Amino acid sequence: MERTDWAHIHTQILHLEQAGVVTRTFRRLDPERQQAILTAILDEAAEKGPATLNVKQVAARAKVSVGSLYTYFPDREGMLVFAVEVCVRFVLGAFNEFRPYLETLPLRQALAAYLAGGVEWSRTYSGLLKLFARAAYQGDPELAETLVRPIATATREMLQELLSAARDRGELRWDVDLAAAARIVHALTIAAGDSLLLPYLNTYFQVTNADFPQERMLEALIDLVVRGIGNPKPAAGCEFVESVETTREEI
Repeated sequence: MERTDWAHIHTQILHLEQAGVVTRTFRRLDPERQQAILTAILDEAAEKGPATLNVKQVAARAKVSVGSLYTYFPDREGMLVFAVEVCVRFVLGAFNEFRPYLETLPLRQALAAYLAGGVEWSRTYSGLLKLFARAAYQGDPELAETLVRPIATATREMLQELLSAARDRGELRWDVDLAAAARIVHALTIAAGDSLLLPYLNTYFQVTNADFPQERMLEALIDLVVRGIGNPKPAAGCEFVESVETTREEI
């Protein structure tokens, strides 16, 4: 995570300290050391699995002693709880920050920003992405409820809010079942977005390759959604942005 990101979640670390998840000693470390420890926990858990998180390896990755780690966390499980809580709070905070902006955009442009922006954002946080992918696609029971479900629920609810705002603007048919549509759009965007982030999924879904660029696939997906549930006679003033690439540049 960037230094600015770490400053943004400092308040969350204080909350976790008050909950007994992490100690005051950790909170008083400089941001670079805190970030190194979090990254080490994420990388070790993603590589070996949370059930076999190795404290010695975490210490080696973070370049701290094992004894120091136990002054920051109550035990091995506490390290994982801390890392997951920080990541979930960070992701949900980012969603809440961008949600109001997305809701004001025409649906086509909102979906383009959600997809292209989400993929680029995810690539920035590789440690979190690897752990989330392991939990989501390998069915790790320890992380399914604490990491996967909160983030997945938030993204589905955000998509439903985007669809609701679009319907209020007259962009969608009034007979559309928003809850059902949101779940389908959620599944489609996951398949497309995760295939761009995780090569082994793209081998299966085959959403893009050297001759079929990301932008073409995203435009086709958005067009499918908008034409499928859109109002064939949108209200005056509803303008759709046709280019995913234009939106990518704007964000």
